[in-house]
Amino acid sequence: MDLDAFYAAVEQLEDPSLRTKPLIVGGDPNGRGVVATANYVAREFGIHSAMSAAEALRRCPHAVFVRPRHALYREYSRHVWETVRGIVPTLEQTGADEGYLDLGEVARDFLEARVVSEAVQTAVRAATSLTCSLGVAPCKVVAKVASDYRKPGGLTVVVPGQEASFLAPFDVRKLPGVGPKAEARLRPAGVETVGALAALPDDDLRRLLPGSVGIALRDRARGIDPRGLEFDVQRVSISSENTFERDVLDREWLHGELRRQAREVAESLHKRGEVARTVTTKLRYGDFSIRSRSTSLDHGIDDADRIGDLACRLLDRGLRDRPGALRLVGVGVSGLGSFRQLTLEAV
Repeated sequence: MDLDAFYAAVEQLEDPSLRTKPLIVGGDPNGRGVVATANYVAREFGIHSAMSAAEALRRCPHAVFVRPRHALYREYSRHVWETVRGIVPTLEQTGADEGYLDLGEVARDFLEARVVSEAVQTAVRAATSLTCSLGVAPCKVVAKVASDYRKPGGLTVVVPGQEASFLAPFDVRKLPGVGPKAEARLRPAGVETVGALAALPDDDLRRLLPGSVGIALRDRARGIDPRGLEFDVQRVSISSENTFERDVLDREWLHGELRRQAREVAESLHKRGEVARTVTTKLRYGDFSIRSRSTSLDHGIDDADRIGDLACRLLDRGLRDRPGALRLVGVGVSGLGSFRQLTLEAV
């Protein structure tokens, strides 16, 4: 998943008058600054990230330049990824504006993965007014290229068996891992596309890109990428959820499922010697739309019954706001701490 022209999009949200103007976020065009990002109006002038700000000004003298506001972007980014985790809990965030989502955890096949991806786009837009593009594929390298294929706001699904044919027409520089040095070796040899790199015989590959790097890049060009997701070891929340085979309307049954999940969450808290101040109930409807309801306490808790009671109340509140059968429910706790404050009941 890749947010579209992230810095520029945030600046346009903060100042809507910038939407129709060529906007460049970056350094001083009269100095040695570079373009961090440009909106799509500015990109029509050939302006792109990492270009010198002076060159961007030469190409578009009437462009609006703003200096980056990283604290603001971090706040938007945090909101985006919290929203995404409400739909796809397992992900590898590779930057403020991009990351890999483990759709296999929430979708049974690629058709369902498309529906989940559309739900991610809808949720991000509803929560932040930002747009994102997604590429769905069996491996990282293909997903990365696919995410850039239909920007802005695009969704491209590459099903198993189509990886190499999808990549083949792209310029070789579009393949992640092919930098300026590799490009300088490949182009003079007539390797202009990803497909041409994929077709290189062993002898030519060793001559042009010696060592393991060449083998890895040719594998990627063929849509072969064994890398898995990498995760931050720091855990800021604990949750349990369940996707049902059929959508469920029975409120009593849903309460029982939430209490079972609350026991799992409480057991995890006990093992970690932690308490939590915030309890969240997650609801996913049959159309994959997500609703979550949270409550925060003055003191931390680790009691399964207390967590279960709160989770059930939050479910009832969510279903009052939007009635309907549920495809998934989940319980999560956050605001984790190491010390348990004594309550009157404990005394």
